[in-house]
Amino acid sequence: MLTPSGSLSLDVRVERFPMRGSHTNAQGTKRNAVVVVATLSDGIHTGRGECVPRRRYGGTIEGVVANLEKCAKSIGRGLSLEDLPEILPAGPARNALDCAFWDLEAKKQGQSVAALAGLEPLKPVPTAFTISLGPPEKMALEAQAASAVYPLLKLKLGRADDRERLRAVREAAPHARLIGDVNEAWRPENVESLLDAAASAGVELIEQPLPARCDDVLERIDRPVPVCADESIHDRASLGRNVGRYDAINIKLDKTGGLSEALLLAESARSLGLEIMVGCMLATSLSMAPAILVAQDADWVDLDAPLVLARDRHPGVKYDSGLIFPPPPEFWG
Repeated sequence: MLTPSGSLSLDVRVERFPMRGSHTNAQGTKRNAVVVVATLSDGIHTGRGECVPRRRYGGTIEGVVANLEKCAKSIGRGLSLEDLPEILPAGPARNALDCAFWDLEAKKQGQSVAALAGLEPLKPVPTAFTISLGPPEKMALEAQAASAVYPLLKLKLGRADDRERLRAVREAAPHARLIGDVNEAWRPENVESLLDAAASAGVELIEQPLPARCDDVLERIDRPVPVCADESIHDRASLGRNVGRYDAINIKLDKTGGLSEALLLAESARSLGLEIMVGCMLATSLSMAPAILVAQDADWVDLDAPLVLARDRHPGVKYDSGLIFPPPPEFWG
């Protein structure tokens, strides 16, 4: 349990982190990670949380900043972590504030967030490494190089030549575990044949193949590869109506509204027989740190975003031999 917050102050900042190159998926190309950071302080201790607004979910940097700044007066009057769902919807703004509350409480009590949440001590977990969407031959070369370090590769898909892309990557990285992320770019008329192509390439999971508005098709087709919901499921409120369409869900704290709801969503998904993937937006180690708690019991973990940044936070989280390690306590949690 978390103790009441008392009198707190809130600082909100927008920060930009350049990438080493660019990151391309079916929805476009990015060259910078733009994040919003919420910092809570009781005058002695501070706690931080980071979020990434996405227009796909109706979020903007300006909107998230405005929502967080509106919370400042309530925080000064004693707003607690448990109050957040009443004043902020599930989404990035609540995520930043939720994670800041957890971090602050850990600092105040001299305990880890894992302990406060009733979890076992955190351990390193394997993470996927993402291969950006590009020509099949380029993705094949990148997959071949990455597979020497990362046993699990996540392929960005969503073009007409995805069959060639899958075939080329599998030939270049014959021993790698593969998952695919389509970002809603396939269509009902070709989803079955593309799932067959994924199965032939030994892909073990396909993420969000269809647009959320027409994913009911998934209930009526054979799924030779397990299908994972991303855009279709945000939190527990959107979970029930998607049972039968998906075999797994991708839990992202920017969708759930923070660590609190993410842990509850994972528990609910397991009770329904769904497998779990833990993912992230294009962000820094400050976003990965709380997600590692949910990743402890996940079937797939995709928390590699800091690896594509030209610079990350220090000390940040550590990556080594395909693993992501728990954050240093002075950094978060």
